[in-house]
Amino acid sequence: MKSPIIIGIAGGTGSGKSTVTKEILKEITEKNVAIIEQDSYYKDQSNISFEERVKTNYDHPFAFDNELLIKHLKDLINCKAIEKPIYDFEIHNRKSETEKVEPKDIIILEGILILFEEEIRNLLDIKIFVDTDSDVRVIRRILR
Repeated sequence: MKSPIIIGIAGGTGSGKSTVTKEILKEITEKNVAIIEQDSYYKDQSNISFEERVKTNYDHPFAFDNELLIKHLKDLINCKAIEKPIYDFEIHNRKSETEKVEPKDIIILEGILILFEEEIRNLLDIKIFVDTDSDVRVIRRILR
């Protein structure tokens, strides 16, 4: 298997990243695509109380375990399966179980800050930034 094409889709909360991903999947056979959500890589916070976890700024670069995300992207590039974390937004922490992700021809990495970290940017073959007016994004967030 040759190295996959990695597509990074970034943009603010409610900008339409998932919609762009769905549109790409309409054009490509889904069995050839693996989707990695940056939200899965929020740092494990088992070492702090729930009350403290709730205060975490999840829109800040320090909220993410980029080291693990980079390792997983490199594993997928080298045709190795990964165990992607599963983040539980109700407990503001990772679940103990993971999701196995097999290497595919195309990897879509979707998240608000995937273009922030240089090492992640350098792993992306295609970079997409979804630019949506902030008032539209706020309305979408409220409606969720």
